[in-house]
Amino acid sequence: MSLTQDRYTSLSPPEPRLMLPEARILDVRDLSVSFEQQGRRTEAVRDLTFHVDRHETLAIVGESGSGKSVTSLALMRLVEQAGGVIQQGEMLFRRRDGQVMDLRQARQRVMRKLRGADLAMVFQEPMTSLNPVFPVGEQIAESIRLHQGMDRRAARAETLRMLDRVRIPEARNVLDRYPHQLSGGMRQRVMIAMALSCKPSLLIADEPTTALDVTIQAQILQLIRVLQHEMSMSVIFITHDMGVVAEMADRVLVMHRGERVEAANVGDIFTAPQHPYTRGLLSAVPRLGAMRGQPFPAAFPLLSQQTAPEADNPTQDTIPAHAAPILQVRNLVTRFPMRSGLLNRVTRQVHAVENVSFDLWPGETLSLVGESGCGKSTTGRALLQLVDSQRGDITFNGQKIHQLKGAALQHLRRDIQLIFQDPYASLDPRLTVGFSIMEPLLVHNICRRQEAEKRVDALLTRVGLSPEAARRYPHEFSGGQRQRVCIARALALNPRVVIADEAVSALDVSIQAQIINLMMELQREFGIAFLFISHDMAVVERISHRVAVMYMGQIVEIGLRQDIFERPQHPYTRKLMSAVPIADPSRRQREQVLLVDEIPSPIRAIGDEPITAPLIQVGERHFVAHHPIAGAY
Repeated sequence: MSLTQDRYTSLSPPEPRLMLPEARILDVRDLSVSFEQQGRRTEAVRDLTFHVDRHETLAIVGESGSGKSVTSLALMRLVEQAGGVIQQGEMLFRRRDGQVMDLRQARQRVMRKLRGADLAMVFQEPMTSLNPVFPVGEQIAESIRLHQGMDRRAARAETLRMLDRVRIPEARNVLDRYPHQLSGGMRQRVMIAMALSCKPSLLIADEPTTALDVTIQAQILQLIRVLQHEMSMSVIFITHDMGVVAEMADRVLVMHRGERVEAANVGDIFTAPQHPYTRGLLSAVPRLGAMRGQPFPAAFPLLSQQTAPEADNPTQDTIPAHAAPILQVRNLVTRFPMRSGLLNRVTRQVHAVENVSFDLWPGETLSLVGESGCGKSTTGRALLQLVDSQRGDITFNGQKIHQLKGAALQHLRRDIQLIFQDPYASLDPRLTVGFSIMEPLLVHNICRRQEAEKRVDALLTRVGLSPEAARRYPHEFSGGQRQRVCIARALALNPRVVIADEAVSALDVSIQAQIINLMMELQREFGIAFLFISHDMAVVERISHRVAVMYMGQIVEIGLRQDIFERPQHPYTRKLMSAVPIADPSRRQREQVLLVDEIPSPIRAIGDEPITAPLIQVGERHFVAHHPIAGAY
C-alpha cells in the first residue's frame, strides 16, 4: 500500500453505523441479552432501543426482573461474567475525546481502560462491590492512580476530598477502614465517591441511593447533579423510587419483563402515562402527605388495583381500648468500646443509644426513623439482647427482661421476633425455606415435626406463597418472596411484638406495598405490635400509629403520626421531611432545608459524656427534645 493510500485510509470518515449526532453520548439499538441455565435459555432483555444525550439524565424504571440491571451490565460489558450473552444489537458510545465505538464489539482490554474513566457505574449492593481485604481509601486511590496517573500522595489527597464531598464523617479515619467496618449507607457513599473520582462522561447508577437515608440521599442526588453540570456528564439512573425519578430525570424509560413499554419526558410520564403498567407503577408509589387528615394507618393501593378508589383501602385502629403497654423502655443506654494503642486499651466509645425511652401498645405500630448511625437498629437489637446495654430498663408484659439469661431469654424470644433488612442474608442457603420456618417450632419444642410441617404450609399460605414453596431454597425466590418467607418465620411462634428492621427498604414499590399490606393485615388479625425501623418517611407515614425520630442516639421527637407529619416541631424532623423526594417533577426546584453541617460522630473519648436533651410535652402524647440542631431551636 502506498503512503498516499495509507494516509487516505487513516483519514477516511468512520463507518456510517458508528456515527452519532453531535449531542449524543450513547445510542442503544435492538439490544437483546439472554442467560442459559440447565439447557434452557431465558431472554432478560428483548429488542431494547434508547439513547442518552450530553448533560442528560435518563431514568430506567421497572420492577425486579424487568431487565434494568441487566441492561446496565450489558453497557459495562460485565453481563458476560454473570453468564449472560448479548445476542444482538449495537451500543454506540462517544468517549470524551470524541471517538465513537460500539461497546458490544470492544475487546475486554479496551473495556478495562474505559470502565472507571469514560464509563463508570455505581452498583446496588456495595458490600459485594468492594474488596473486603483492602481499606476503602486504598480502593478509591487505586482507581485514581490507574486512570489519572497520580502518585500515591496525590491520589490519597484526592480520595479524602471525594469522601468529604459525599459527606462521610471523620473521612480521614474512614480512609483506613475495611468495608465490613462501615454501615451499609457508608459503604454506598464510598462506592459513589469511587465512581465519581475519575469524572466519567457517562455514569450508570444502579439503585445508588436505595440504602441511604433521606437527607444523605438528597445530598447525593444534589452532588450528582452538580458534578453532572461541572463535567458535562450524562447519567443513566436505574431506580424503583419514583420520587428520585421526579427529582433527577429528564427522560424516563419504563421496562417490564425485559421490554420497553414506554419512554417519554419525565413530565409526560407523571402527568399523562400512556401504558397501563406505567399507571399502575405510579399508583403504588408511597407519597408523603397522602395520609393527611387520616388518624390511623391505611393499606396501600396495589398495582392490580390502580383504578380502585382510595376508599377501598380503609384505615384501621388496631389498639385495644384501655390496654396496658406490652413493651416499656426506660433510659436505655448502649455503647460499644473502641480499642487502640500498643496495649489495645479501650480509649473511646461509640455512643449508639443514649437514654432512650418509649412505650409500645398491643396492636400498635411505632416507627423509629432517623439517619444511618442514629441508633435505631441498635435499639431494636438491644430489646432482644442481641447487643449488650450498659444501663436502662426494658419491661415486656410486666416482666423486666434486661437481666434474663439462658432458658428465660430463649422464652422471651418466642414473644419478640425480628425481621432483618436483608432476607437473603438471614436465611440459610443450605436449608429449604420450609425447614427455616419450621426450625424455631422445633427449637422451642412447640410441636412435633409432622404438625410443624402442617403449620409451615399454613404460614406460607398466610403470607401469599404456595405450600409447595417449602421445598425450595432461598436463591429460587425473588426479593419480595424471600421477605415473605422471613415474615412467615417470624410469625411461626405467634409473637406479640415484631421488630421490623428496614424490612421493605430494598423492595420495589409494588412488592413493598404488598408486604406492608400483609403486615397490617396480620396486625389486625393477631393484634401484633410492630416496632418499624425505617428511613423511608412515606412508608412510615402510611403504616404508623406513632413515630419516634432519633438523632445521635437520642429521641428528639415522639408523638402521634398525624402530629409528627403534619405539625413537626423539631428542626431535625422538619429537615428529614424536606429531604424526601416528591414524585412530582413540577416541584423539583422546591426549596429544601438540608443539614449542611458534617454529621457529628457518635464516637467519644472515655469520660466524655453526651448531654441528653430533655423531652418537653407540646401536645397530647407529643414530646420534643429541647436542644439546638445546626444552631437553631
